[in-house]
Amino acid sequence: MPLSQPMEREHLHTRQVTCEGFRRQDGLWDIEAHLTDTKTYGFANQDRGGRIEAGEPLHEMSIRLTLDLDFLIHNIEAVSDHTPFQVCSEVTEGMKRLIGLRIGPGWMKAVRRRVGGAHGCTHLLEMLRPLSSTAYQTMHGALEERANRNPDRSRPRILDTCYALASDGPIVEREWPEFYTGDKSQD
Repeated sequence: MPLSQPMEREHLHTRQVTCEGFRRQDGLWDIEAHLTDTKTYGFANQDRGGRIEAGEPLHEMSIRLTLDLDFLIHNIEAVSDHTPFQVCSEVTEGMKRLIGLRIGPGWMKAVRRRVGGAHGCTHLLEMLRPLSSTAYQTMHGALEERANRNPDRSRPRILDTCYALASDGPIVEREWPEFYTGDKSQD
């Protein structure tokens, strides 16, 4: 179902973020994000020849994370093809400070400590959040296969992270009955 009909308005800005996940031949995983910001109007900009025209990217940036199945970052590459200021591209190499971090609880806090604030780029950091969920979505099948091979399967961390995956709900009862916490007397 689409959104309701909006009030009459003027379109000013578009941000597009695309994330993709890939299984590599060497057993690692590449998770990539691409961000583009455009305006519907032109405006003055000293660092980009005096002006950024309507539809020309204000920001155009990409990140590639290389991970293992435990979400450990083996490599990261960041590029800034379009930025509002020439100095912005100087921070991309600093993203390498994320190598060795593990995506999981507290990871964005660790990211901000290493490459946040005046040591990084707000937009590159913003892409890391959807990159992390894209990593999980990309590797989900392989994670399930690995978990199914383990006879002492632990409680999946995804349980209770949203309404559909509530431990007392029908999805968990069907997919992970050993971790279902709802009323079993209704069976």
